Amino acid sequence: MPNTMLAVVKYGQEDGQVELREVPVPEIGPDDVLLEVAAAGVCGSDIEFWRHSITFPIRTPVIQGHEFGGVVAEAGERVTDWRVGDEVVSETAAFICGKCRLCRTGHYNLCRERLGFGYGLDGAFAKYVRVRQGLLHRKPPEVSWNAAALTEPTCVAYNALVVQSEARPGEPVAILGPGAIGLLCLQVAKALGASPVLITGTTVDARRLDLARRLGADHVVNAQEVDPVEVALDLTGGEGIPLVIDAAGNSATIRQSLDMVARNGQITKIGWGKEPVGFSLDPIVAKAVRYQGTFSHTWPMWEAVLEMVRAGRLDPEALVTHELQLREWLTSYELVEARQAVKVVLRPE
Repeated sequence: MPNTMLAVVKYGQEDGQVELREVPVPEIGPDDVLLEVAAAGVCGSDIEFWRHSITFPIRTPVIQGHEFGGVVAEAGERVTDWRVGDEVVSETAAFICGKCRLCRTGHYNLCRERLGFGYGLDGAFAKYVRVRQGLLHRKPPEVSWNAAALTEPTCVAYNALVVQSEARPGEPVAILGPGAIGLLCLQVAKALGASPVLITGTTVDARRLDLARRLGADHVVNAQEVDPVEVALDLTGGEGIPLVIDAAGNSATIRQSLDMVARNGQITKIGWGKEPVGFSLDPIVAKAVRYQGTFSHTWPMWEAVLEMVRAGRLDPEALVTHELQLREWLTSYELVEARQAVKVVLRPE
C-alpha cells in the first residue's frame, strides 16, 4: 500500500481553486473500509465546486468526487460484511448523525448534520477513499464499472420518479432539462411504462437531446425553437401533463412546469436554481398542484437501482461519452461545462 496518492483537491473558496495534488492515503477507522477507486463520475456539482458557484458550504481543502465504485483494499476491525477484494459502490452521505428523527426513520439523506463526499469529507477523485461500511452495496458482476460509477445519479432519478412522484404506466411525463439527471429520469420513466415521455432542452443541449431520442424519448423539444408548453398541451388535448420533472430548476423551467402541469397534477423539482423566479406561483393553488423537491437517496433505492441495471432495465453507461485519466480532470470539467460531454468517468492512477 503506498503512503501517498494523487487527488483532485478543492483548496480554496474562490473560482478555479482546484488542482491535482499528492496527498496521504486515508487512514481508516474500525467501522470503515479503504476503497480502491475503479471509476468515478464527474457531476455538475463538481463543476460548481470548481467555479465556487454552489449554494451550500464547502469544507476546504477537500478531495472532490461523489459518484464512484471500487474494490475493498482494507477493512476496519469492526467491519463484518465486507472483505478485501469485494467489488462495491458507495452512497454519498459520508457522515450522518444517526440520532435525529430523520436518521432514525430512514430519511438519513436529509439529516441536518449530513456531510457528503466531495464537499464535506474527502471524496473519490483519488486512488483511495475512506468509506464507512454502512454506505456500501455489492456491485453485481453483470454491471460494468462505468455503470457502477453512475449508480448515484441514477438513484437520484429513481427517488424522483418512483419514490417521490406518482408516475403511472400509460400516463404522460415531461422532463425539463436533458442533463445527466434528466436523461436518467427519462430512462426511469420509460422503465415504468410512462407514455408519452417529453423531454426539453435548448440549442446548447443538442448532443444531449440527440441522446434523449436514442434513449426512447417520445417527444424531444428545443425550447428555443418550439414552445414546450404548447407541445405538452397539444399532446394531452389541452389537459396538461400529470407529472412534470424539473431537472433544470431555473426560473424558465419553473414557469414552464407551472404552465404545462395538469390540474391536480404534480411537479417534482430536482434541479437547483439560485435566481428569484419573478412571477406568481398561484397556479399551484389554482390547479391544486402538488409541488415538491427531492434530494439524494437512501439504502433501498440503491438496491433497487442496482437490480434494474443488472437486469438491463436501466442503462446509465449509455450516458458516458468520455473516459479520462485522473490527471485529465481539468479537461473533463471543461467538457462538462461546455456541454460537449454528457457524462465523464475518471479512472484514478
